Amino acid sequence: MSEQSKVKPLPTGARIGLALAGLIGLLLGLYFVIGGGMLIARGGSVYYLLLGLALSATGIQLARRRSSACAIYLVLLIATAVWAVWESGFDFWPLNARIFIFSMIGMLLAPVYPALRAHEGRTPARGAAWTVALVLLACNAAFVWGMFVPHGKFGTETAPPVASNAGTGDWTAYGHSAGGDRFAGYTQITRDNVKNLQVAWTYHTGDVPLSPDGGGSEDQETPLQVGKTLFLCSPHNTVIAVDAATGTEKWRHAFPTKTTVWVRCRGLAYFDSTQPLVQPSVAGSTPVTPLAASGDPTACRKRIYMNTIDAKLVALDAETGKLCDDFGTHGIVDLKAGLGNAKSPLYQLTSPPTVAGTTVVVGGRVADNVSLDMPGGVIRGFDVMTGKMKWAFDPGNPDDHAAPQTGKTFTRSTPNVWAPMTYDATSNIVYMPVGNAAIDLWGVKRTKLDENYGGSILALDATTGAEKWHFQTVHHDLWDYDVPMQPTLIDFPLDGKRVPALIVGTKMGQLFVLDRLTGKPLTQVVEHPVKPATIPNEPYAKTQPLSVGMPQIGAEVLKESDMWGATPIDQLMCRVTFRGLRYDGLFTAPDTDRSLSFPGSLGGMNWGGLSYDPNTDMIYANDMRLGLWVHLVKEKQHSGTSDGNEAVNAGMGAVPLGGTPYSVTKDRFFSPLGIPCQKPPFGSLTAISSKTRSVAWQVPLGTVQDTRLYGMQMHMPTPIGMPTIGGSMTTASGLVFFAATQDYYLRAFDSSTGKEVWKARLPVGSQGTPVSYVVNGKQYIVISAGGARQSPDRGDDVIAYALPDSK
Repeated sequence: MSEQSKVKPLPTGARIGLALAGLIGLLLGLYFVIGGGMLIARGGSVYYLLLGLALSATGIQLARRRSSACAIYLVLLIATAVWAVWESGFDFWPLNARIFIFSMIGMLLAPVYPALRAHEGRTPARGAAWTVALVLLACNAAFVWGMFVPHGKFGTETAPPVASNAGTGDWTAYGHSAGGDRFAGYTQITRDNVKNLQVAWTYHTGDVPLSPDGGGSEDQETPLQVGKTLFLCSPHNTVIAVDAATGTEKWRHAFPTKTTVWVRCRGLAYFDSTQPLVQPSVAGSTPVTPLAASGDPTACRKRIYMNTIDAKLVALDAETGKLCDDFGTHGIVDLKAGLGNAKSPLYQLTSPPTVAGTTVVVGGRVADNVSLDMPGGVIRGFDVMTGKMKWAFDPGNPDDHAAPQTGKTFTRSTPNVWAPMTYDATSNIVYMPVGNAAIDLWGVKRTKLDENYGGSILALDATTGAEKWHFQTVHHDLWDYDVPMQPTLIDFPLDGKRVPALIVGTKMGQLFVLDRLTGKPLTQVVEHPVKPATIPNEPYAKTQPLSVGMPQIGAEVLKESDMWGATPIDQLMCRVTFRGLRYDGLFTAPDTDRSLSFPGSLGGMNWGGLSYDPNTDMIYANDMRLGLWVHLVKEKQHSGTSDGNEAVNAGMGAVPLGGTPYSVTKDRFFSPLGIPCQKPPFGSLTAISSKTRSVAWQVPLGTVQDTRLYGMQMHMPTPIGMPTIGGSMTTASGLVFFAATQDYYLRAFDSSTGKEVWKARLPVGSQGTPVSYVVNGKQYIVISAGGARQSPDRGDDVIAYALPDSK
């Protein structure tokens, strides 16, 4: 019988299917040939060009109904697997992005091979084809399984909790204690019984935040708890007191606002005038001044303070919710006094006040990149009882602590303190994270004092406002790398001793540990040489501080091989884009070309802060890993037209930098699918040992379950690790709670291993920090859930969880 007589014709449907598959393969191949050529032209990998040629050949041979298509594809697949391991090792997500789609295609293509061989009059080789298909099926099953388990560095052994009395007081300050530890020293809810947590009560504030572009209203609060009362502040500055055990409302006081941009309230402050004053114990400290006489000794003995978004400091009676008439003008202090032109939203307050002894200390948010002429970043201290200004620290005139004379203002456009502050009662010092002068991206006209204080930790005497020290975390900031979080006070183990210290995270992924009394680093900080750009007259810093004595979180220098995508298609596009950007690593200066800033101005770490377990010397940090590309555009000098909406960080076209020769365009470093271009995780929770100064574990935070791509919800609980914005809370029983992910969950992690041990579905996402307290012998975990960042789902829920009553 002749060879021709053995030919087995293919059905019409099969021929059409092969023709279509061949066309798709050819088109896909051409995409990779063109994109690969562009990548090679920019100095990138040759792999994608070779991949494109192989895919094109596969497509052509499929359309011709030749079995060689499968052979070519098998070579392609093996080469891809070898290349993927060579380039990214055995890191799951990079391997998945490089291999999975091709192995899925190979699995579907393998059964076609016998039919094509039979059509050619050759032996079908079914055994070989199905062996390949089954091997690829197993590989693909492993890839799918791996997509639903967290990949990170986990601890190997669960350590027993350490008993102590630390952290067992009420949650009376934004960070639990004045030192910002976010540590609840309670042990009723444990690693073993946390799975039994259930909703104890839910309260609705009636204030649903709306933020269609990310720059409107947001719920970002951390409540306070004092005794049997929980104090809340809604996004639009309504202060509410509820029963901490039942969620029943006790009182509310609204402060209506017409402001619609950057509206939020992150927290409140509390002062109890019936308690004895705590005087500092450190030698040479300035005493806390005695309480001023109150107009009515029976009213406002316990006070709640809030900074409104419209720049007013208000004092409320914690028991009734009424304004304290003896504070300021009938309970209100105008924080725009002495600032000159400071209309909202160019000057706002988003973080809570800080009670420091008998002084209420406030900073203020000055909108970024609007104009060179902006309100100053003065920090002020007010008497807790009268509201009278005790001192001012003007970064442009640091030796004069008085209010400006009539007709004068505090120095304009100076670095500001928008994030929460920390108070140390043992030394009567308040520690504050300092931002930048008015324009982040262009620093030609900054003063010597702007350069001195910008991007620093500043320590002031809480009684007098006199400077104790400052430490700079970034020189001549051109990236919006202001210090974004409340410093956390710790007793740092050093050479067999305990040194009073503070630790703070930065947007650059750095962790600085400083001596609280001197501001000197307790771990190694080096001055790292950096490259300048070419903006005329820009006094670029030649070096930048890097905290190499502590772990750097999510601050690695990106390489082309770090580019990622949900598919090889968008991964290639990210590689081409990356190669087309100027990038010199951390501190790549902006210019009139397109440069990449990683981490971008959102972080790294941000205002959520750190949590700290003093019993185990463990620090817990959450981060986001989002790059930002920046392009300065030369223009005629003009005044700013921005309204202070920081959604400019997400692409709004050219935004004028008022008073400078430039406007700026910038956007997140995303793939065409709206996914960060670098490999996961995009957000993580990291445990750092202050004893060993190393990472104990690091796990991804959050899934893509509630993420929307082009308006469509993903519904996939893939724990890839998404950007985070709030903070963590740790307990003495060995748990770390976190809620501010992009999916709608409150989670608990084992504090010694990083393993997720419990999660509860929230009605919407959260940007808040959990709190914990004990009332009537029962421990509660409370979270405010008003909507995750970048999510259209919004709510007004405050939810308390507790263990069920024993029967």
